Amino acid sequence: MDSPSGTKKNVTFLILVASLGYFVDMYDLVLFSVIRVASLKSIGVADADLLSVGVTLINSQMIGMLVGGLLWGIWGDKKGRLQVLFGSILMYSIANIANGFVTDVTTYAIIRFIAGVGLAGELGAGITLVTESMSKEKRGYGTMLVASIGLLGAVVAGLIGDKFAWQTAYFIGGGMGLILLVLRIGVFESGMFHKIQDKKVKKGDFMMILGNWKRFKKYLNCTLIALPTWFVVGILVTFAPEFGKELGATEPLSAGKGIMFTYLGISLGDVLSGLLSQYFKTRKKVVAGFLIATLVSVLIYLFTQNMTTEKFYLICVLLGLSTGFWVIFVTIASEQFGTNLRATVTTTVPNFIRGSLVVVTLSFEGLKAPLGIINAALVVGITCITIAFISVYNLEETYGKDLDYIEE
Repeated sequence: MDSPSGTKKNVTFLILVASLGYFVDMYDLVLFSVIRVASLKSIGVADADLLSVGVTLINSQMIGMLVGGLLWGIWGDKKGRLQVLFGSILMYSIANIANGFVTDVTTYAIIRFIAGVGLAGELGAGITLVTESMSKEKRGYGTMLVASIGLLGAVVAGLIGDKFAWQTAYFIGGGMGLILLVLRIGVFESGMFHKIQDKKVKKGDFMMILGNWKRFKKYLNCTLIALPTWFVVGILVTFAPEFGKELGATEPLSAGKGIMFTYLGISLGDVLSGLLSQYFKTRKKVVAGFLIATLVSVLIYLFTQNMTTEKFYLICVLLGLSTGFWVIFVTIASEQFGTNLRATVTTTVPNFIRGSLVVVTLSFEGLKAPLGIINAALVVGITCITIAFISVYNLEETYGKDLDYIEE
């Protein structure tokens, strides 16, 4: 892999470390969805309250990611990408170890918020480093490897959460993060960042985005591309036990295994979408194709009656495969802005779209009573996919774009 700012060995090591960092990040990010029922029952939450309390805790984590995305993104542009890689993983590793000791909902929510803040920095910093350290023709392969390997962390979370006590699952996640810190010592800072580090240019200034309509519109479109991904994971799969009852499931559906199979599909989808974007030299058209596939897979899920566990797992893989354009989504965000705003954008965009799950879940909850769980999901899902289509249409193609420039 050619690199404009480092040796082939350095770049390969960077991709490895970024991939493993995102692996741990994804493990911890989806772990609560996997062990939601077991952990909440263990601390005394009644069966009737499992859904509402689960939504509250997911929202606490996602709000933390909104806050963390902004903090880590700005920090990455002002002080460097490496500091974010170290600081974020330390925060969420300690938080997840602490999660194994919770005994009440309030403490659980507070620690999930802290973990969310920490989780917010990992992907954006890693992708920014990779895109800035590889040639413009090959950087898509680097980001593809980071995302596809990293997303397997969610699959492992499904396996661990299913086989071990929920406390142990949290301890394993925190332990992996602390071990990974040792590997980070050998990673080098981005050469593009070094170029502007001492220059008198605005770095990590979020008002440069909010105060400029052209930049803000581009930023908003970058963010909303991935809205369907979090609808699928945060609603359809996380609340699979509740959907299963409405779909006449022959036995209770496991959200934990659903998460595992969905992220297995997403990981495969990321490899496929990454390869397709490199082969056809386009990000936009590939995303549009995957959005059409997402619509089809959502309809299949919501209209499958007499759902068996085998059908459910197969549909989860299909849902994951069709929403497996996460790598292109984050790469597009990184390629849209100059070096002095790149970490801010690349870190905040995935976390703001994760945080949008708060709006998605509240919309779903609000529509569930008047429309029923299936129709509520149908309305929210089609809305999310439509918004994503409009967003990708409004963005410029960024394949092969030179990233060595600053925003004035």
